[in-house]
Amino acid sequence: MIKNLFIALAVGAVCTTGSTAVNAQTKQKTYCNPINVDYGYCPIPNFTQWGKHRATADPVIVNYKGDYYLFSTNQWGYWWSSDMLNWNFVFRHFLTPELTKKYSGLYDDLCAPAAWVQGDTLMVFGSTYTSEFPIWMSTDPKANKWDKAISNLEIGGWDPAFFTDDDGKLYMYNGSSNVYPLYGVEMNRKTFQPIGTRKEMLLTDDRRYGWHRFGEHMDNTFLKGFMEGAWMTKHNNKYYLQWGGPGTEFSGYADGVATSDSPLGPFVHESLPLSYKPGGFARGAGHGATFQDKWNNYWHVSTMVISVKNNFERRIGIWPAGFDKDGTMYTNTAWGDYPHYTPSEQADHLKSQFTGWMLLNYNKPIQVSSTLGGFYANNAVDENIKTYWSAKSANKGEWIQTDLGEVSTVNAIQINYADQDVEFLGKQQGTYHQYKVYYSTDGKSWKTLIDKSQNKKDVPHDYVELDQPVKARFIKLENIHMPTGKFAISGLRVFGLGSGSKPDAVNQFIVLRTEADKRSAWLKWEPVDNAYAYNIYVGTSPDKLYNCIMVHNASEYYYKAMDKDKTYYFAIEAINENGVSLQQTKAKAE
Repeated sequence: MIKNLFIALAVGAVCTTGSTAVNAQTKQKTYCNPINVDYGYCPIPNFTQWGKHRATADPVIVNYKGDYYLFSTNQWGYWWSSDMLNWNFVFRHFLTPELTKKYSGLYDDLCAPAAWVQGDTLMVFGSTYTSEFPIWMSTDPKANKWDKAISNLEIGGWDPAFFTDDDGKLYMYNGSSNVYPLYGVEMNRKTFQPIGTRKEMLLTDDRRYGWHRFGEHMDNTFLKGFMEGAWMTKHNNKYYLQWGGPGTEFSGYADGVATSDSPLGPFVHESLPLSYKPGGFARGAGHGATFQDKWNNYWHVSTMVISVKNNFERRIGIWPAGFDKDGTMYTNTAWGDYPHYTPSEQADHLKSQFTGWMLLNYNKPIQVSSTLGGFYANNAVDENIKTYWSAKSANKGEWIQTDLGEVSTVNAIQINYADQDVEFLGKQQGTYHQYKVYYSTDGKSWKTLIDKSQNKKDVPHDYVELDQPVKARFIKLENIHMPTGKFAISGLRVFGLGSGSKPDAVNQFIVLRTEADKRSAWLKWEPVDNAYAYNIYVGTSPDKLYNCIMVHNASEYYYKAMDKDKTYYFAIEAINENGVSLQQTKAKAE
């Protein structure tokens, strides 16, 4: 039996499009995922046999003394920022020389780290199955001053997270397996010894929750989904245990959340993933952490997927998060790799922080100076971070040019470099990119738009918000210097507004759900002629559509992430260079 209900409504879903108001006197700054930090190169030789590449994952951000500290896997250091926009790298090996010598070839300097504030001290601990890794502490991490809180944590733990409760009690959560659960245990906050034994917190349940299934399309049966990357947040006396799954290689990599009235459970799974981004340019939003900014707004940082040269080729994204009036925890990944406003005051994250600047050059005509093999020019504008164009060299003067199709208003540009014939392993210092960007209205007369010919920073996902928008039809990126490898681009993305009309609303939206497998549904809609993409919003309540999927150039989508015991609600909006459709259509799947 197929249950299908179609309802057309001229109302918006939660997480609707719209620009956040900008202070008339102070222009609010913007950022764009993946965040633009100087990602280190994978340090592990047998992980780079298909090509050396940048990689990190499993991020943690903590707010310490008004600054933000970012730790992630195998970076040989960490970053700090005062504004969540400009990140400063601090080079440091957390693996002691004694352990490096003892475990020859051990590259996990700080893998899937835990970071937390305890009293007036910032604490850090890396994943380990041994009992020999220290817990580090600092009251001056900007100056790279660290001491050992203890020389080794006997209990150990992979993918650890530490949580200090309001009553001062300390807890550790850990686990990374598709067989074993996440564990939790109370710890002595002075000696860091466990109080009692670890308790089982959670297991995946792929028979009920569709998104727990392993595989790119959630239909893989040869492995069960992984559960990893624990994190704990307390809000209004309720405990929210977060975890990543079902696999870091997949677009559906997400963070789930389970709730309890006690820090050690029992916990109950929420039906929706907490952070979920299976569509768009850079996909995935798994194995992360939740933190608060200076104004107490919640944010969620997590892992984005590339997984081309190796399964563990990944990046980092940051999204607005929070709790609604009913205590439901959410992460707003709608427009998750488009320009968003950085925090500057207390905000309602149920309202979008998206700037309203649209992508102007999706699948638009491209010209290039040269092409290496099958790394074709179109790959730079196909909205897929997994594919890229590469020039034949890294020489000064190699270039790529995109035609927006019409004169448009350009507000920002994101340049996503790809790794082709890279020579490095591990974190490099002193590397940098240099380039120039030109613009033109006719393709003949050119003006300089961005000049980074003197840049000395490593900017693998360089995002530049223009001081003033410009009118342009053609954008040209010219290489001056690459840190290593060929001049290669996975995404030359131009943001602003076109000069035409917004897309028409979707007139029909049908959701088909069968009794045979209620974890899955087939979404179908009438194509909109003047749209290049669609946002599909999903929730288990019509006013809480907290998950979002961006689909390009399609009129159907197979959604396989449902809780089989819940009714689901869907909404859709059409997207083009000029904006978003004013109407949304809603559908219900029982």
